[in-house]
Amino acid sequence: MQTQSPTRAPLTRDRMVALMLADDADADGRFVVAVKTTGIYCLPSCRPPRRPNPENVAFYATAEAARAAGFRACKLCRPDDGLAARRHDEALVEGLVGAIGRDPGAFRCVGDLASAASVGASKLHALVRTHYHASPTDLLSRARVAAAKRALLHSRQPVAEIAFAVGFDSLSAFNDNFRRQTALSPLGYRRLPERPEFALSLPADYPAEHVLRYLGRDRASLTERVEGRTYLAAIRLDATGAPPAVVRVDIGAGAARCRLLTGAPANPATAELLHDGLTAALGLRADPARFEAHVAASPELAPLIDGQRGLRVPLVADPFDGLARAVVGQQITLGFAATLRRRLVERVGTPLGGGLFAPPTADAVAELEPSDLSALGFSRAKAGYLVGAARSVADGRLPLTAFGAASATRIERTLLAVRGIGPWSANYMMMRAYGFLDCLPLGDSGLAAALEGFFVLPARPGKEETITLMRRFSPYRSLATFHLWHRLGTAARPTTGLPKGDAA
Repeated sequence: MQTQSPTRAPLTRDRMVALMLADDADADGRFVVAVKTTGIYCLPSCRPPRRPNPENVAFYATAEAARAAGFRACKLCRPDDGLAARRHDEALVEGLVGAIGRDPGAFRCVGDLASAASVGASKLHALVRTHYHASPTDLLSRARVAAAKRALLHSRQPVAEIAFAVGFDSLSAFNDNFRRQTALSPLGYRRLPERPEFALSLPADYPAEHVLRYLGRDRASLTERVEGRTYLAAIRLDATGAPPAVVRVDIGAGAARCRLLTGAPANPATAELLHDGLTAALGLRADPARFEAHVAASPELAPLIDGQRGLRVPLVADPFDGLARAVVGQQITLGFAATLRRRLVERVGTPLGGGLFAPPTADAVAELEPSDLSALGFSRAKAGYLVGAARSVADGRLPLTAFGAASATRIERTLLAVRGIGPWSANYMMMRAYGFLDCLPLGDSGLAAALEGFFVLPARPGKEETITLMRRFSPYRSLATFHLWHRLGTAARPTTGLPKGDAA
């Protein structure tokens, strides 16, 4: 395989062959396909009259690298134009999201967003779906609620004034959207800094048993623990200068009662981080209703949600913790991954009492040498990957907490450029740490086994067939993946049995 980099390609050759054979447009911009027999290079999504044999193609990270090797652009898919357009579209949507975040009240409806982007409504929906796994209405509602949250914590403006200032047409619409996204009333959210205890409202179909089973999948975890219907967790509040906190969550009928065990929030910023961390961990960031409607509309797909309605994806609140989990879990069983993670936490986590630790920070892991992790049982490659990734985060090359309004496509591209982060790791992290709804952790053996059983296939699907099958669940492949893991009984072990080289 030939690539622009002499040391490592961001994707394995098998993965790129699978994407090429699937005509996967999502791969456009990540590499180009060079056909040795014709001397041309194409986008992965190109559909030539005669598909080249895999042994007759080479892959390059960029069109420039393909041209330098003597290949010319395909006249059918026009890769130079396509790649430029894709990056232009990404920048266009990111700029629009930034503008919404700065002043959501300036956009009264989706039509205003389309006008600001100088595209039609249909084009805007397609762009937002591709780059943010959402709809324009979702983006606008999230930005309005985010602005309202800031105003509630950092000002004494009346609630009604805030609601109209951020762009809602009525108090009822504001309250409905705010409660759905925060699990609190606006006044309840404003009071967060004043008290060490608060109750998050849970939807009527909230699957408490599923969520608790997932959160407690490692019974010996040092960072979180489940005891009956009680969840204990360590949450980092470092961005505010505050020490990590231990929080207790008692899940009952219709509410999750949260209480800080290490002191009350001292300021609005701390309260905001604490609330964000808990809503993430409990899977309250995204409503699965549209995914369930999408699946229920197909007789063949509808059985996926039988007995699992309301299922949500619990998120990892700390992006570096999510990255560490992904790297540690590559190519090994859940049990061994949990053991390695516990050893890492004991070595550089922050002890908080009661046997709980705050997860390691990137700075702490960056100070280690790979040999320090090898002594804990990490393979030499995995140790190097984790320390290297931590150093990239610590020195700002991998801005996990500063992605802000970045698109899914930009975040994935940035992750894949890091040594040791492959497609599985990047998509697993995007699904679990950033909450994107249309991720596909391709290469996951649990997912492949679940698809084999769900669709009654004669054999476990390979990568190309997995891509084709999962496309039926788009734009909700993250939720479909989680449902399939649960259906198989592997929601607690999604990282087991990865094919060798998939996360390299």
